Amino acid sequence: MNRLPSWIRQHLAALRAVAVLTVILGVAYPLATTGVAQALFNGKANGDPALIGQSFTDAEGNPVAKYFQSRPSAGGYDMLTTAAGNLGPEDVVDTLAVPGTVDDEGNPDEGRQSLLTQVCARSAAVGRLEGVSGARPYCTPDGVGAVLKVFPAIGTPTRAVSVNQACPVQPFIATYQGVKVECGKPGEDYAAGRTVPIRGDAQAVVPADAVTASGSALDPHISVAYAELQAPRVARERGLPVERVTTLIRRYTTGRPLGFMGEPGVNVLELNRALDKG
Repeated sequence: MNRLPSWIRQHLAALRAVAVLTVILGVAYPLATTGVAQALFNGKANGDPALIGQSFTDAEGNPVAKYFQSRPSAGGYDMLTTAAGNLGPEDVVDTLAVPGTVDDEGNPDEGRQSLLTQVCARSAAVGRLEGVSGARPYCTPDGVGAVLKVFPAIGTPTRAVSVNQACPVQPFIATYQGVKVECGKPGEDYAAGRTVPIRGDAQAVVPADAVTASGSALDPHISVAYAELQAPRVARERGLPVERVTTLIRRYTTGRPLGFMGEPGVNVLELNRALDKG
């Protein structure tokens, strides 16, 4: 019997490998994992909205006062765009918007907020909503990062600029090491200066999870501290005793994963559902 040419045998072997791997990885493995999930996690394997963070805002993006608010989301709680912001603790300098300029698509220049300024702005907004101080370390009173660019980068300062506060705003501090602090001028390049965040003496009342997004941008939980901060507002808006609202917070608080990982969390969606049911 004549042997098949080597190139045909190689192609047949490749086709057999594709067929076997398709059956194993495309059929057997998905069926096995689905079966295990259904057996061990029957209540969650088919999906549950309570596992995904939700936004409780109006059409303009303003918080609806009668609801507990979720933590910020870098993806807007859109499951198709779930992602982290990928900004780190060194992202503290804003790009100030230059008035009258437009981007490549013709939209007005809006600049770019650093992670620090995003945190400061969120803290100020939460403070206003809850009737508490939104101040926190490294934030200016007007809700941007308290950051200077100092010149020269090495040596005795001769110039200092509050780079996140656009002129004509009064800088958050008057002087730095004897040098008058200037406001930031949009469009000016301050890259050569030394970056100096100023801590200040503010004590944060607003919890960290109220001003930072989760890694998935879909976290359905907030800290107990953030839930308790919101309780008086929610109770007032719904005409309920605060004690009734705090009782529901405890009911929808989950413990640490595996008993030791992380911190207890409050499921915002389940808590708001319970409040709507009365």
